[in-house]
Amino acid sequence: MGRLALLSVSDKIGIIDLAQQLVNKFDFELISSGGTAKTLQDAGLKVTKVSDYTGSPEILGGRVKTLHPRIHGGILGRRDFPQDGQDMETNDIRPIDLVVVNLYPFEQTIAQPNVTVEQAIEKIDIGGPTLLRAAAKNYAHVTVLSNPKYYEGYLQELTQNNGEVSLAFRQKMAGETFALTNSYDGAIANYFMTLGSETESSLPSRFTVSGTQFQSLRYGENPHQNAVWYQTGTQPSGWAAATKLQGKELSYNNLVDLEAARRIISEFDPKEPAVAILKHTNPCGMAVGKTLTDAYEKAFNADSISAFGGIVAVNQPLDKETASQLTKTFLECVVAPGCDEEAKAVLTAKSKVRVLLLPDLISGPKQTVKAIAGGLLVQASDDRMDSPEGWEIVTEKQPTPEQLAELWFAWKVAKHVKSNAIVVTKNRTTLGIGAGQMNRVGAVKIALEEAGNKAKGGFLASDGFFPFDDSVRTAATAGIEAIVQPGGSVRDKDSIAAANELGLVMVLTGTRHFLH
Repeated sequence: MGRLALLSVSDKIGIIDLAQQLVNKFDFELISSGGTAKTLQDAGLKVTKVSDYTGSPEILGGRVKTLHPRIHGGILGRRDFPQDGQDMETNDIRPIDLVVVNLYPFEQTIAQPNVTVEQAIEKIDIGGPTLLRAAAKNYAHVTVLSNPKYYEGYLQELTQNNGEVSLAFRQKMAGETFALTNSYDGAIANYFMTLGSETESSLPSRFTVSGTQFQSLRYGENPHQNAVWYQTGTQPSGWAAATKLQGKELSYNNLVDLEAARRIISEFDPKEPAVAILKHTNPCGMAVGKTLTDAYEKAFNADSISAFGGIVAVNQPLDKETASQLTKTFLECVVAPGCDEEAKAVLTAKSKVRVLLLPDLISGPKQTVKAIAGGLLVQASDDRMDSPEGWEIVTEKQPTPEQLAELWFAWKVAKHVKSNAIVVTKNRTTLGIGAGQMNRVGAVKIALEEAGNKAKGGFLASDGFFPFDDSVRTAATAGIEAIVQPGGSVRDKDSIAAANELGLVMVLTGTRHFLH
């Protein structure tokens, strides 16, 4: 009598090959249920159905199949406990040495548009997690395989150890399994916690973060820091699903900068060519142009020194002309929604530059998460798309439609600059950026000094209000003609009065966009 293996999988990848080797090379007998049993039988394998093994039929439309003492007793029975052995013999329970189970695709189901609660509920696996947890708990005697990617390693173990599996491998598989069931239950919990929420940005009373190692990174922000890239969800999405056309492996800092680049470029309508160049998560050049090449040249020339070694994000597919411009300087990464064949050929001249294609540059996480000592800070992502229609014009001088369009451009850039943030623009191109300063006066000074004489006739955006009128006066002296800021200071009237005195336009958005 051979050893028993229980196979019950939603994902059928590799299951036939695994089962064939178990039977033909290692003398296993197979127990299986539902679609898995049919798949194996169709492949010519001898399989005992779970219902035949337990003597209990599948009921409730397949909701109850494996929840039976002959199954769970066989998994949980401890081979070195005489009482367990006696119980198993008395109840005609054979030990099960291998459990191969993966789960109903709950996360893939709820990710589909317009999925109903009833459809989601039917993809909540009950028997699968129970089998997995039981086998993982008894890893001292049982091997559990919760993903097809582990099949090859298991077969190698059997081959190298005369048909046995090392304790270290069983323990590792147990850990992977508990991580899977934790992630699976977390996804279900998060789904239910958000049902009936008043808004999409409502946060649940419990928040679960879980990920699967997607890629080991060389190091973190600095060489002495270990780092790993984790994928959330069961299927690659976002950056994990991006296509890398060329270049070295992505680093921790690359990924942080790329996400910052994705966020800022997502603010701009793909119908208008836009280019963002970033360094250390801050834009150093941002522009909208008549063509993608025009936008890139404007963004690059906004601060060509900082652009060296930068991250470039574009909101239209790369063409040959733009690719040619990209190869004229050293860049770390380029991300675009697409790339034509001529552009690909040009980019190979700079083979070390990481070029990624991410068709969906707009969709991002609904929450941002930061770790602090003893906990997590979770907030709804700042994805509010402000519009001039809701702004308040507070000065005697009224903006023209062209001025409002420029102020909107400057405001969208300022939203993605580290606070305190000041952005100076003209012709929908950044001229100067003051980022991450300890006071707003300092940020204004840096942005205007960087803009220089180009600030004359320019526009200024501030991510927070002006507590005094000094920054308004400094801007006017530099030649700024219009300012956009959120307002909300008890001394707003002082800034407004200064703008009126100096002949500036000032608009208040009513929304603050701090970025820490």
